[in-house]
Amino acid sequence: MTKSIIITGGGRGIGKATAEAFLEAGWKVGLVGRNADALEAVAATHGNALAMPCDVSDEASVVDAFGKAAAQWGHLDVLFNNAGVSLASTTVDEIDVAAWRNLIDINITGSFICAKVAFGLMRAQDPQGGRIINNGSVSAYVPRYGSAAYTTSKHAITGLTRSVSLDGRAYNIACGQIDIGNALTDMAVAMTKGVPQADGSMAVEPVMDVSNVASSVLHMASLPLDANVQFMTVMASAMPYIGRG
Repeated sequence: MTKSIIITGGGRGIGKATAEAFLEAGWKVGLVGRNADALEAVAATHGNALAMPCDVSDEASVVDAFGKAAAQWGHLDVLFNNAGVSLASTTVDEIDVAAWRNLIDINITGSFICAKVAFGLMRAQDPQGGRIINNGSVSAYVPRYGSAAYTTSKHAITGLTRSVSLDGRAYNIACGQIDIGNALTDMAVAMTKGVPQADGSMAVEPVMDVSNVASSVLHMASLPLDANVQFMTVMASAMPYIGRG
């Protein structure tokens, strides 16, 4: 049976690259995101792709999109909980509260809603079970300067991963997390020009091709359900993470 995956934030960056890797591997792929045109552009090149415009922070929208995909496929094997946003680097006292709330709503509440809905589908389907892979970040462990909102959200994702992993044991639902550092997407172009460091300086940081993330997610998703990558860190080898500070 052809395996299936829903990828949130599937219209660009890591989500798009991951979707293309899964499609090339023969999976059925549901693409979730707010930009319908971007999703359709990815889906147009593959017969197994399903574009599902959706706001991950809107529970009714997620229930509708995920339900349609599962009904069409007959089974949902994997969710890649990838959608997220970041803010411009600034100290905590200068973060706009409305911007904070928007980020938290997407990065945390959106990830929770998608995990909740996917978990419910996987618990109810026959055969029971599936896998949820959350997109964490190296910021789930070590903060970058000026990133209080983003870092807080990614620490929360680690808590969500651990809890869902524990909750899923009785239902054959595995949950793991991929923590990504300096993958070259549109969001990471700034790394190649110079970003703030902890000592107040600006520095160019090494980056890696985003395909390394896509292949890593594909590996995690392809494991049998009696095996799980609980946490994986994939990063540009020379980025200032080990020893950051």
